[in-house]
Amino acid sequence: IGPQLKLLPLNDQIRELQTIIRDKTTSRGDFVFCADRLIRLVVEEGLNQLPYSECTVTTPTGHKYDGVKFERGNCGVSIMRSGEAMEQGLRDCCRSIRIGKILIQSDEETQKAKVYYAKFPPDVYRRKVLLMYPILSTGNTVIEAVRVLIEHRVQPKHIILLSLFSTPHGAKSIIQEFPDITILTTEVHPVAPTHFGQRYFGTD
Repeated sequence: IGPQLKLLPLNDQIRELQTIIRDKTTSRGDFVFCADRLIRLVVEEGLNQLPYSECTVTTPTGHKYDGVKFERGNCGVSIMRSGEAMEQGLRDCCRSIRIGKILIQSDEETQKAKVYYAKFPPDVYRRKVLLMYPILSTGNTVIEAVRVLIEHRVQPKHIILLSLFSTPHGAKSIIQEFPDITILTTEVHPVAPTHFGQRYFGTD
C-alpha cells in the first residue's frame, strides 16, 4: 500500500489479542481488557513516530547520562465514539497531553460522512496530531476528519493515525487522499471487526 502504512511487528501476544477481540464468544470484560492492551501497544508505537531531542541529565549518584526527551507540541484527537476508547491508553503514556474530539456520522440518505462536532486545542496547527480511530473499514470517516484538521491548518504530514485493525481498502483510500499521512495499525485484513465500538462500550 505504501511506506505511510506501518504495522506493529507481529508476535504471539498481539496475535492472541487480535484473536480474542475477533472471537464472538469473548465476554465484554475480556474484550475490553484485551482491547485496552492492544490500544496501549499501538499508542506506545505511535509515540515512537514523534520527534525527540537529545538531552543530558544528572543521576542521583551524580553521574551524567545522555538521553532523549519528547519535543513539546503533541496532541491527541479522537474520532467519536469508538476513538474515545483509545484516549485512556494515550493518557496512561502522556499524562498531560491535550486531547481534542470530532464527531462524524454518515448521512442516512446520502451515506456521506458529515461532521457534527469538532473541538481541538486552539494551537492544534502547531502540533503533531495522534488521530485515534480503532477500526478502518472504508476510510471515509477518517478522510473527513483529516479534512477538518486541514481546515484548522494542520499539515497532513503532522498527522499519525492510530488504529487497531484496517482493511486494505480503508488504508489505501486514506493514503491516496493524503499521501503525507502516517497510518499505524496492528493488522490489515479484508474483514475488519466493525462491531468494536458496540462491544467495547456495551451497546450491542
